[in-house]
Amino acid sequence: MDDILNLIAGHYNYWMVIILMMIGLYITISRGNLVKKIVGLNLFQASVFMLYITMGKVKGGTAPILTGNPDEIYSNPLPHVLILTAIVVGISTTALALALTVRIRESYGTIEEDDILEIERQNELDTQALEAEADMNEAAH
Repeated sequence: MDDILNLIAGHYNYWMVIILMMIGLYITISRGNLVKKIVGLNLFQASVFMLYITMGKVKGGTAPILTGNPDEIYSNPLPHVLILTAIVVGISTTALALALTVRIRESYGTIEEDDILEIERQNELDTQALEAEADMNEAAH
């Protein structure tokens, strides 16, 4: 029993990553509101950032600056650098998603996914009806 508790307590950062990831995935999948979906994706993305940064840290490790001591332990700087790039990409993606959401709101008057799909279906039916009416008028002449 103590081994299980030590395993859980010793890896609490990974458990937090898993919890945040699942919450973000749940919000993204279960919500119909486009802004809530963007928030869920950002939460999911933050959990991935935490995962990479956690993996890059070595217990007792320092910044990789050569000091002449051959026994020095260094943390891996690569995950941190990659996460900086990912943060910039994430911010850009979020800005684009929010801009598209604003345009969708202007076009459809809503940001609820179900309402947008219903409006699209109605527009498609209206288009088919107009085409059928045009075909009938053309056949009559």
